[in-house]
Amino acid sequence: MCGIIGYLGTQPAAEIVLGGLKRLEHLGYDSAGLATVADGQLHVRRAVGRLDGLAEALAAEPAPGTLGIGHTRWATHGRPSQENAHPHVDAAGRIALVHNGVIENHAAIRSFLEGQGVRFRSETDTESLAQLIGFFYSQTGDLLGSVRGALREARGTFGIAVACADAADTLIAARRGSPLIIGTGRDELIVASDAAALVGRVSQVTHLEDNEVVLLGPGGLRAVTVDAKPIEKQLEPLEASLEEASLGGYAHHMQKEIFEQPDALRNAMRGRVRPGADRVTLGGLKSFERELPRFRRALLFGCGTSWHAALIGEYLLEELAGISTEVEYASELRYRNPLIQEGTVAIALSQSGETADTIAALREVQSRGAVTLGIVNGVGSTIARETDAGVYLHAGPEIGVASTKAFTAQIAVLAMIALDLGRRRHLSPERTAELIDELAAIPEKVTKALELDGQAKRLAQRLVDRQNWLYLGRGVNFPTALEGALKLKEVSYVHAEGLPAAEMKHGPLAMIDAGMPVIVIAPQDRTYEKVLANIREVKSREGRVIAVASEGDERIAELADEVLFVPRTSPLLAPLVATIPLQLLSYHAALARGHDVDKPRNLAKSVTE
Repeated sequence: MCGIIGYLGTQPAAEIVLGGLKRLEHLGYDSAGLATVADGQLHVRRAVGRLDGLAEALAAEPAPGTLGIGHTRWATHGRPSQENAHPHVDAAGRIALVHNGVIENHAAIRSFLEGQGVRFRSETDTESLAQLIGFFYSQTGDLLGSVRGALREARGTFGIAVACADAADTLIAARRGSPLIIGTGRDELIVASDAAALVGRVSQVTHLEDNEVVLLGPGGLRAVTVDAKPIEKQLEPLEASLEEASLGGYAHHMQKEIFEQPDALRNAMRGRVRPGADRVTLGGLKSFERELPRFRRALLFGCGTSWHAALIGEYLLEELAGISTEVEYASELRYRNPLIQEGTVAIALSQSGETADTIAALREVQSRGAVTLGIVNGVGSTIARETDAGVYLHAGPEIGVASTKAFTAQIAVLAMIALDLGRRRHLSPERTAELIDELAAIPEKVTKALELDGQAKRLAQRLVDRQNWLYLGRGVNFPTALEGALKLKEVSYVHAEGLPAAEMKHGPLAMIDAGMPVIVIAPQDRTYEKVLANIREVKSREGRVIAVASEGDERIAELADEVLFVPRTSPLLAPLVATIPLQLLSYHAALARGHDVDKPRNLAKSVTE
């Protein structure tokens, strides 16, 4: 996903656009650019690399005007270069466009326009759209009509902002499959791909739906469909705050978000979990209250970290609710022929609520008759709007590319859903109350687990030169092992693999050699003795065992080379505390290797294309 911002107001646009891009750099950081409109001209500045390059270009040659659009890029078509950086400008130099998404028929558009004498300057799919809008505009002089005409011809996904040299008071934005938010403030209108760019400037927002086009100008906001049908847009308060989006004294967003987890979990449970109660309260599911006991099958899907949370959800739903549960990669589910039986509830998990594969999978299962629920952090996001019901995480903005607090919040929400369904079906009041008390105690136990930060740092520094790591877990902690391995790969670029501990002897044991780090998640649950046997197998091959174990476990301390002790909790909730030292270990491993944990190479925060 790339970052997009557009500004129309009374202040210098370049300064505001650049500030917004700084808050969106986690969405793309291989090049950046902006365009402003002043004196009947476009003023375009672009630079390769981080936003510092664009800031230097603007310092050397300011871009005047009170209307501007900007973009920070995560390359999909064409290498990172100044030519491929956005904004793209049409052949006549009158139209500038920034784009998030993929224009699938860009080659056909390019071929047609080249036949009309249009000369292209970049390798990108985006330029084909900018040139097509410019081609129509040169014939009609109608900016809004030209944008709509071009979008009717385009296939694929887009979130765009368009500026025209002939219209210093008009900004156009449109969406299909890629998020855009319009914000209104005092004497200014802003369009952005993420709410982080809006905080501190606007008080109200509206989300664009697919195939909607908005014209922002002196008359405010006017919305139509691509086919020119008028639309009434409703404004709602912007919930994010400037404090939430800032670093707040931490060195990195990833570090901040790791340490925000106790509060994020409290927020996820506030009003839903009450110690001593024998039921959870999930207002987002109230409209389906009568349907909940009738669900016979659950289908969970997501991508990356959300898929790992879904795997933990499978254990929770089957154990607590007694519902047969299946977990799918959203990226695979969307291309399959899923069997949706009567009584199936499909649950989509996504931090942003805008993950393209998850949205496509959601629409596929909806078309086959599934009741759909969403577990998302992004308020007003596409998944939140398109599911039948759902539960927000309320974890606060997550800016670090490697998800941390959203993962634990997703597990907490899945536990609440499982307890709600279980209580309606077969769980006794006593068992439900016991687990609710355990869940309510988790934030304090996570706070205690965060005290492992210093030990994790020292351990990461000692292991910084190791290129292959193995993560092992059993039962509900197998997905915890997968998530630990993913975190290490994402930010430190070390090869890591997560496995069910029992599968190690079916091949991967051959990879273990002297000193290889093997992280074993080993709480004292019903698989404990088996995990100890796995540790002995690793030790006999001279692997270096780092155990994540329950406080007070003396047996494992005798076997492992090092132990990260976490507070005891219910075995089903163990991932909520066990994942904390794994996050800390990944964070410090990345720093020890000299990497930028908030902007890992080749990755962006949300994959919306």
